Amino acid sequence: MSRIPRIVILGAGYGGILAAIRLQKELNYNEADVTLVNKHDYHYITTHLHMPAAGTDNPENARVNILKLIDEFKVDFVKSTVTQIRPHEKKVILEDGTLSYDYLVIGLGGEAETFGIPGLKENALNIRSINSVRFIREHIEYQFAKFKREPDRKDYLTFVIGGAGFTGIEFIGELADRIPLLCKEFDVDPSLVKIYNIEAAPTALPGFDPELVEYAMKVLTDKGITFKIGTAIKECTPEGVLIAGDEFIKAATVVWTGGIRGNHMLDEAGFETMRGRIKVDEHLHAPGFDNIYVVGDCSIVMNDEGRPYPPTAQIAMQQGEAVAHNLIASIRGSQMKTFKYSNKGTVASLGKGQAIGIVGSRKLKGNVAAMMKKVVDMRYLYIIGGIPLVIRKGRF
Repeated sequence: MSRIPRIVILGAGYGGILAAIRLQKELNYNEADVTLVNKHDYHYITTHLHMPAAGTDNPENARVNILKLIDEFKVDFVKSTVTQIRPHEKKVILEDGTLSYDYLVIGLGGEAETFGIPGLKENALNIRSINSVRFIREHIEYQFAKFKREPDRKDYLTFVIGGAGFTGIEFIGELADRIPLLCKEFDVDPSLVKIYNIEAAPTALPGFDPELVEYAMKVLTDKGITFKIGTAIKECTPEGVLIAGDEFIKAATVVWTGGIRGNHMLDEAGFETMRGRIKVDEHLHAPGFDNIYVVGDCSIVMNDEGRPYPPTAQIAMQQGEAVAHNLIASIRGSQMKTFKYSNKGTVASLGKGQAIGIVGSRKLKGNVAAMMKKVVDMRYLYIIGGIPLVIRKGRF
């Protein structure tokens, strides 16, 4: 190319922001023109959203201004919403313009997977963004206020959380901690509040260590959670949920955490997808496009057994760094890196002072695991923003 190659990164999630940060560190002056596109002017820490959703922390603690993470002399930031990707034209259509690219990184994030359950999309809330968790928190508080005016409406104090994966388990842990405070604030009898966690799989936290899952369920049951494991939600209505066995749980609040799919724009762009996600090659390319990389919830990476890795923050971060390396290799004509996911461990919080986790071969539970969760959070802050960001935000 006679001109400087243009790199466009769509989305400032874990993969996108790590790719941008690594590119601005590694690229030489005038070696490439890098543009980061995001619909908000902040990056939010998805693994922290369950806390502000329950009201146990401020939503501001889960977000970081993008301009504090990137160097505007090296990376252009465009605040806009992507409406269309045209891979054969090497163009991205935004709501207010068009961007042309030589290399594209797609990290647009996922969307709630409803598995075709009737009414779920229309009637359930989702923990997916800063705005969504603000709404959930205010909605929960509003139910307590409404109950004081209509004390016969017990459904105002009934909360159904669909899905017992990491997000669902972490959210109910925080919600169980918040309920006693709301009861005190609104002068409500705590025994009237019901929290149900419904999971279609035969176990909570599917695929996680059974001993730690058992510990987590005991901790949460002791906090007042009612589990319905191996029980599918058949329908979600404005009045509640119909579950397997034709039992209807009347609830004014249904929060769905039962899975995600990729972004609808990938299908619309003509990529071959599985549940809206692209199965990438060993260099994280979209098949058939050696100038397009896909990271995070939009991508599928297979493990050694031929099964997809869960779309976690950890894998998205590693993808972001690998993509940056491979973009630079493409520009310089050097060796690309084969992406190999390295699991550094997994920790799930169960509310204040409680968590479970696996780090290496060690199983952690209780306060030790909760401390490890804080370490993991602070390590991420350090990676994206250094010590200043850890000092500013490290009170998770």
